[in-house]
Amino acid sequence: MHTASGQILPDSVTKKIDNLFVQWNTNSSPGCAIGIVRNDTLIYSRGYGMANLEYSLPNTVATPFHMASISKQFAGWSIILLARQGKLKLDDDVRKFLPWFPDLKQKITIQHLLNHTSGIRDQWQLLAISGTRLDDVITQEQIIKILSKQQALNFKPGEKYSYSNSGFTMLAEIVKSVTGQTLRKFTDSAIFKPLGMTSTHFHDDYTEIERNRSYSYNRKDSAHFTNAILSYSVAGATSLFTNVNDMSKWVMHFYNQEVSNQELVRQLTQKGRLNSGKELTYANGIVVNEYKGWRQFSHGGADAGYRTYLSVFPDLKLGIIVFSNLGDFDPGGKAYAIADLFIKDTTQKKEENKAVRDSITAILKDASAWQKYSGDYIGNDGLPFNFKVKNNKLYYQIYDESNYLIKEAKDTFSIPAAPNIKFVFKLQGKDTTVDVMTPDETYHIKKYLKDTAQTDQVLKAYTGMYYCPELDCKYGIILKDHHLLLTNAKYEDARLTLVGNDHLTNNNWWINHLMVVRDSKKNIIGFEVNSGRIQHLRFNKIVK
Repeated sequence: MHTASGQILPDSVTKKIDNLFVQWNTNSSPGCAIGIVRNDTLIYSRGYGMANLEYSLPNTVATPFHMASISKQFAGWSIILLARQGKLKLDDDVRKFLPWFPDLKQKITIQHLLNHTSGIRDQWQLLAISGTRLDDVITQEQIIKILSKQQALNFKPGEKYSYSNSGFTMLAEIVKSVTGQTLRKFTDSAIFKPLGMTSTHFHDDYTEIERNRSYSYNRKDSAHFTNAILSYSVAGATSLFTNVNDMSKWVMHFYNQEVSNQELVRQLTQKGRLNSGKELTYANGIVVNEYKGWRQFSHGGADAGYRTYLSVFPDLKLGIIVFSNLGDFDPGGKAYAIADLFIKDTTQKKEENKAVRDSITAILKDASAWQKYSGDYIGNDGLPFNFKVKNNKLYYQIYDESNYLIKEAKDTFSIPAAPNIKFVFKLQGKDTTVDVMTPDETYHIKKYLKDTAQTDQVLKAYTGMYYCPELDCKYGIILKDHHLLLTNAKYEDARLTLVGNDHLTNNNWWINHLMVVRDSKKNIIGFEVNSGRIQHLRFNKIVK
């Protein structure tokens, strides 16, 4: 529907690419814009579907899109440029530049922010808990205010990896502290103008008009869409505006052979390490790993209805760009479907030698011995698992995901498609526990018995008003029709499920797990929000 620019590829290849996007190539649906960069040329680029449904504006290769988290690598590049100029060091304490950030008696470095290893809680979830919906107007000052009142971290800096948008907002503020310029102004002169990215900027004022931009949509049903509102006046973790043409120039700079540039690229793509020495795949605002045996620098983004993905294969001098303005679009999946047309898999021979991991290999000789591990489990961080033995196999379930497990050793199982995710089962006294081990983290979960017959008298002990001094906000727990409900001035009441005696779960993503806090007499005196990217956020009981 919308013309492609600069076609160099044979028709047989462009047809395969276009077929990947045919369902969005209509004037009645939001869609996407894509680009394929090889060497120093944008060899194929095209828009599909509409940038604006109300005014029938099509997506094109010149359409500005909101990048969401792809923005982070530009904040990272800014910091690395300033480090090269000697204006900061990556192991500097962040409070050297941000005196407003509280002294939490731990050294948090700029490097911790870049690698998501700071332990600082995530800004979006903090805002949501405080009563700010993500489609409200959100400003940089608002985030700074909330971060300046934090009294604890998720974990000791450098001990774990936990994705934190807060760290990249703080990096933007460090750029401002060092240069006297906003991230928008600094990147404009230090990055975008030198690369000729004339249609790129950090959109740090949501009221500013941007001509012909793509608007953000969610799907209502197969033929109808709704506006997905985005009113951010923030920069660093998100809010870069750019188009396919400009992003192709950023892709090319990754393999520009100029020595000084390559040293900066090396620093940007230097993988993070935990205190233990364990290497992460996350570098300084960008993910570094391999795809089909080839080195890859990549990142995705998701805000409101925007879905973005950028993947660069420096040794192939190849880049794939996919930007969408529809919330149920899978930009990463499409980026790799395009990449597969250009990349030869160098790992196939190794794959052939791998042991088969199908349902036959999951059959247990001693299935009855594993019945004792069947049941419901939860961790102090709220991770809910169920295990059951069925057809002589052990199955796991978490949220909507379920599959059989393959036995690796005496007490250790793994997921068929991901042998590096392991489950270690243990009986410890009266407790039945499982350690869920991923490449980056370990989660401890414990078996509990579901008690569906709690009396109103038991449930009443949990009711009351709870206050969080860090966010200056209140939630109530009330008893209504034999059920506990979580109440808040801003949100609809959420039904709570009591798990064991000390866990309360609900369906609100920002606060879906509460860990009850008791005094020495076992009386309830508060709860901690231990949910996703927020841990140990304390609410004190102020009214019984």
